[in-house]
Amino acid sequence: MSSITTKGPEVKVPRYLTPGEDVLIRTKAWHPMETGWRKTHDGQTVERNRIHTFTCAFNGQEVFSADLHSGVSANPYMTFYARVPGPGVFEFKWIADDGAVYTSAARIDLAKP
Repeated sequence: MSSITTKGPEVKVPRYLTPGEDVLIRTKAWHPMETGWRKTHDGQTVERNRIHTFTCAFNGQEVFSADLHSGVSANPYMTFYARVPGPGVFEFKWIADDGAVYTSAARIDLAKP
């Protein structure tokens, strides 16, 4: 019997910002996706399991969300911009069909003059 191991989610957020600037955010969730089309060796259908929801909040306020559908890749990679008023914490959450929730966080501070 083999087991599947996955890495945790990866996020790339600049360390520093100027208030009001657009910040590029990159995320990747490592996830053992199943399409629901594959069969086991004994002919049983492997239950579908994909990431279906992604949200990003900044200091508790949602700044980006996405509902993902059947075309999503096994390890979804997303990039987006967020405009934030100042320093704080980004919180990321991915939710999968099997109920698993993957989270990550990243702090961003003011740029030094």
